[in-house]
Amino acid sequence: MFGGRYVQVTAIRRKDGSIATWELVRTPSPFLSFLKKIPLIRGIVALIEASASGAKHLQFATEQYDLGYSDEESWQEDRRSPSKLTTYIGVAAVGVLSLVIGKILFTALPAFLASVLFDRYVHNLIAQNLIEGGIKTLLLLAYLILISQTPTIKRVFQYHGAEHKVINAYEAGVELTISNVQRQSTLHFRCGSSFIILTVLVGVIVYSFFHYDNVWDRIGIRLMLLPVVVGLSYELLKLTNALRDVPGLSYLGYPGLWLQKLTTRQPDDDQVEVAIAAFNKMRELDLQAEATVTSSSLAHSRS
Repeated sequence: MFGGRYVQVTAIRRKDGSIATWELVRTPSPFLSFLKKIPLIRGIVALIEASASGAKHLQFATEQYDLGYSDEESWQEDRRSPSKLTTYIGVAAVGVLSLVIGKILFTALPAFLASVLFDRYVHNLIAQNLIEGGIKTLLLLAYLILISQTPTIKRVFQYHGAEHKVINAYEAGVELTISNVQRQSTLHFRCGSSFIILTVLVGVIVYSFFHYDNVWDRIGIRLMLLPVVVGLSYELLKLTNALRDVPGLSYLGYPGLWLQKLTTRQPDDDQVEVAIAAFNKMRELDLQAEATVTSSSLAHSRS
């Protein structure tokens, strides 16, 4: 799945070997556009939006692969029915809810374990937070290693690697052929995996400014500060991406790249072909949308 300025596009390979694509047009919202200009707040908005849209794209992939629509038009017609629209709204809500529950779990559990197992021996606040960050990192790594053993998630990670290869090839200015794309790295600075590890590192720093009296107080403070940690992590992710070509500063993004060693896998040629199809479709639709916006602006200025 690739997201452009105006549209997001997902491509999948059906059981019959053909490639199907689906686009989700970004709906302009003055309120959301305003929020996205505010540092810290924009990171939270972007995360919620990504979770909601990601769930919709996953629903598309599931329906296209398992139900085997004979053509794109029949699927588009079916998904416009009231029952399908209700389903898609529900899927988006579940995606956001899953995000919230996951963040709460990976925030509360490390805090609980650190308090129960180590607070009686370690009394320095910074050391306590470092231990908590270490536990959170170990839980995250164990979780990723565990799920990566399943065939389904392994394929997801391969497609994740294919996406990064396509982006790297595009940014390198080479033609998007399978052979050219396969020469690229599966790692990329601007990735959600980098964001995950940044939340751990930022959390250690932010939590060090807040004292707590007991384990429940500690968990409550962590949950209340979660939006702050998410917002700061997003800003740091943007910074590391902006500095990735600056000598001596690119190392700031290395922790995220290291984590991508777990969340990406080497894709095969068929998976790269699907990723290229999605990216090309996104570029095509984005250029069309941009031309339409430009034409409308010119017509409005002349009037």
